[in-house]
Amino acid sequence: MDARDAIDARLPDLPRLPAALPRSGVSAQARLALRQVLGDNERALAHAFHAGADVAALVQLRAGAVGAIVVHAWRSCVGEAGECALLAVGGFGRGVLFPQSDVDLLVLGGMDALARQARALEAFFACLWDIGLKPGHAVRTPADCRALAAADVSVYTSLMDARLLAGEQGLADALAALVADPALWPPGQFLAAKRAEQSARHARYDDTAYNLEPNLKDGPGGLRTLDLMCWLGRRVAGAGDFEAMAGRGLLDRTECAALERAQATLWRYRYALHLAAGRPEERLLFDYQRRLAGEFGYRDEHATNLAVEQFMQAYYRAATIAERLGVQFLERCTESLEPAAGPPRELDRDFIALGPRIELRDPDLFLRRPRAMVDVFVVPLDHPELRGLSAETMRRLQQALAHYGDGFAADAHVLAAFLALLRRGARAVEALAGMNRHGVLAAILPTFRRVVGRMQYDLFHVYTVDEHTLRVLRNIARYADPEGAAAMPLAAEVFASLDKPELLLLAALFHDIAKGRGGDHSELGEVEARAFCARLGLPEPDVDLVAWLVRWHLLMSVTAQRQDITDPDVVHRFAVQVGDREHLDHLYLLTIADIAGTNPKLWNEWKARLLADLHMAARYVLRADLGRPSNAGERAADCRARTRELLVEGGAGPAEAERWLDAFPQSSFLRHRPAQLARQARAIAAAGPDGVVVAVNPQSARGGSELFVCAPDRDGLFAAIAATLDRQGLGVVDARLLVGAGGRVFDTFQLLDERSGNALAPARARELETALRRVLEARELVTRVARRTLPRRLRHFQRMPQVEFADVEGATQLALVCSDRPGLLAEVAQALREARVRVHDARIATFGERVEDFFVLTDETDAVLTEAARQRLRARLLERLGADSP
Repeated sequence: MDARDAIDARLPDLPRLPAALPRSGVSAQARLALRQVLGDNERALAHAFHAGADVAALVQLRAGAVGAIVVHAWRSCVGEAGECALLAVGGFGRGVLFPQSDVDLLVLGGMDALARQARALEAFFACLWDIGLKPGHAVRTPADCRALAAADVSVYTSLMDARLLAGEQGLADALAALVADPALWPPGQFLAAKRAEQSARHARYDDTAYNLEPNLKDGPGGLRTLDLMCWLGRRVAGAGDFEAMAGRGLLDRTECAALERAQATLWRYRYALHLAAGRPEERLLFDYQRRLAGEFGYRDEHATNLAVEQFMQAYYRAATIAERLGVQFLERCTESLEPAAGPPRELDRDFIALGPRIELRDPDLFLRRPRAMVDVFVVPLDHPELRGLSAETMRRLQQALAHYGDGFAADAHVLAAFLALLRRGARAVEALAGMNRHGVLAAILPTFRRVVGRMQYDLFHVYTVDEHTLRVLRNIARYADPEGAAAMPLAAEVFASLDKPELLLLAALFHDIAKGRGGDHSELGEVEARAFCARLGLPEPDVDLVAWLVRWHLLMSVTAQRQDITDPDVVHRFAVQVGDREHLDHLYLLTIADIAGTNPKLWNEWKARLLADLHMAARYVLRADLGRPSNAGERAADCRARTRELLVEGGAGPAEAERWLDAFPQSSFLRHRPAQLARQARAIAAAGPDGVVVAVNPQSARGGSELFVCAPDRDGLFAAIAATLDRQGLGVVDARLLVGAGGRVFDTFQLLDERSGNALAPARARELETALRRVLEARELVTRVARRTLPRRLRHFQRMPQVEFADVEGATQLALVCSDRPGLLAEVAQALREARVRVHDARIATFGERVEDFFVLTDETDAVLTEAARQRLRARLLERLGADSP
C-alpha cells in the first residue's frame, strides 16, 4: 500500500464518527473524535510528504479530509435544512489545502433563514474551532454577496472559487450565476483591477522575487501569480487551469509544462514550510531555510555553494518562470480584450507596431535572423511611446531561444548587435533588463545563467546575483539621469567624461558572474570577462580594462572602508595599484553602483563622501605622476598653518589661535582637516581650558554627523562614550581617539542614525550633546551597556569572533571580525577598558551581519601590547561577545 492509499484508507472512517441528532450540536465525545481524526490525517499527510508523495495529491487529500469533517459538523449542528448552503471559498473552494492553509467558509441563505439558524450556526463554528480548524467564515445573503463583490474585486475573486459542501443546491447555483454575470466585473475591468491589486502587492516586496526571505505566496513569482492566471483565464476565456488555457491558445504546450513544473516546486516548498513552521507562514524565513534545504536533500559543496543557497536557487528559478510567463499571459489577456486600433505602424524593416506593442513583420524573423532577438529590445529605445513586446512576439522569442540553444551565444551577428546596444551607454540598461526578463541575456552570456537565482546566505547581499547585477546596471544608468546627477554630481560628471561607457556596463555584467563556483569570484570572473570581450572583438586595451575592473571591483570599497584614507601612504598605495585616471574613474563608478545595488540600506552620505574623498585624493596623486607623499612633519605643519588662518579669519588673534592649537596633539594635524580643527578649537575655547567639550556637527563634510569630545582622560572614558551612543541609537562609522600632552582626550567620531542610516537632525544633535555632557561631567562614568534582544535575522548569522593583532608604528592593531549585534561597539569598549588598554584610532565597518573593526591600541604607558596583554584582551573580547576563549 503506497502513501496515498494509506491516506485514502483513513477517509471512510469519518462517517462512522459518533453522530449527534440533527440540530442538536456535536457532543464532547464526538468533538474529541473529530479532533483525533483531524490530527491522524494531518500526521499521515506529513508522513506521506516526507516519504516523497506528490504534493498535488496531498493538498487535494487534505481538502477532502477537512471537507468531510466540516460537513459532518454541519449536519450535526444545522442538519439538512433546505434554507441555507455551506460553501468552501478561496483555496479550499479550489480543493487545495496546505497544512496551515485557511479554511474559508461561506454560509449563504435568506435573511430570515439565517436568523432562524443563528444558534445552530454559532454552534457549528464553535465546533470547528474546538476541533482545531480555526475557520475563516462569512454569513451572507445572496444580495450581500452581490453588493460586496461589486465593491471589492478581492471578494468577487474569492466567490469565483466557491464550491458547495452541504445544504441547498439552489443557493449555490444562484451564487454561480451571480459570479458569471457579465455585468459584474466585466473581463476588462476585472483584468485592470487585478493588475492594480498585483502591482500594490508586489510593491510591498520591492517588486522582485529575489528577496532574502521571499514570500512564496504573495511575492512576485509566488503562488498568487499562478492563481491570478487561473482567475483571468476563467474570466477572460472560460479556462480555469493551465491545460484548459493551452486548449484555448492562451498558453502553448511548452509554457503549460513550464508552469506546471514551477507550480510543483512552489507547492512543495510551501507544504514543507507550513510543516516546519507549524503555522500559516508564507515567508521563507532564515529560521527555516537551512532546515528545509537539508530535508530536500541539498548538501554543502563548498563555502560559496552552500546547501541553503542551492535550495533557494531552485525556488528563485521557479519563481522567475512563474513571473515571466505570468507577464506574458497578462499581455495576451490584455491584447484579447483591447485589440489594437488602426492599421499597423512602420518601425523598421523587421518590426511594426500594433497599438503600443511591437510585432514581427515576418513571424519567422527570429528563426531566420537571430540577431533580431537583440534588436527587438533596442526598438523601444528609439520609440519610447511603445509599451513593449506583443504576446505573440514574446512567444516567438521563447521558441527561437529554445531552437538555437547554446549556438545563440556563438553567433557573430548576435554579438555585434549586443555590442551595438551596449554602446548606447546608459540608455542600454533598460533594454538589458528586458533581455534579462525574457531570458535573452542569459542566452548571450551562458555563464550568467548559472547565477540566475543564485543567493548568498548572508545579510550583506539582499538580492540574488542576477538581480544585484541588474540593479548595478540601473545605478550606472542613474549617472546620466537628471535626478541621479543631482544626488551624485561627482559620479555624473565622471560618467559624462567616459569615452566608452560600454566598458563600464560590461564590467558590471561580469563583476559577480563567477559567484558560487568556489575560489575567488573576482579572479574567475576576470577570465570570463576577458574571453567574452575578445569574442566581441574589442581592442586589447579595452579588454584589459574590463578584465581589470572585474578582478579589482572590490579594491576601492575595501580601501575606503577598512583603511585610513586620510593617510597619504594609504592613498598612494591605492593610486599605484590603480595606475591611471581611466582605471580610477571606471572603478569609482562601478564601486558606487555595486555598493548601492547590494543592499539599499548600505548606501548613505558617509560612504558617498568616503569614496569621493578617495577618488579625489587618488586623482591628485596620479596628476603628480605617482610621486611619494610629503613627509609627516611637512603635512602637519601645512595643516596647522591653514587651521590658524581659518581661526584668524573667524576673529581670533594670531597669538590666541596659536595658543588654542598648542593644546592639540601633533597627530591631529595629520588626521584632520583644517576646517574641522578650526571648529574643534573654537568649541574648546568656548568651554574653557578645563571644561568638558561635547560638540556635534549634524552635517559633517564627510557625510553623517561629527561628534567631538575633549575632556580629561580617565579610565572608562571611551567605554562611557560608546555606551551613551549605543543608548542613543547611534552607529559609529569612524573614530579618531587622540590624547594631548595635558592628559586630555581629543576624540572625534563620525556618526549615523542606526535606524535611518542618515545624519542627525539639529534637534537630535543637541539632545546628544546634552546627554553625553551629563555622562562625562559625572563623578562616576556610566559604562553599563544596555541589554537588547538579538534581532531575529541576526540570530541565524552568528559566527565565532576572530581576533588578530599586529604591530603598527609603535602601537598594536587589533582586527576584530565578528557577527553584528545591538550594542557591539559598547561591549568592545568595555572589554578594552577591562583589559586596561588605550584606544588611539578606530575603523568601524559593517557588511550586513558581518562586522570588521580595526583599533590602534597601546598599553597604559603608550607601549605596544605584550603577548600576555594581547591574550588577556582576547579573552575579555570573547567573553564579552559570548564566545569561549580557545
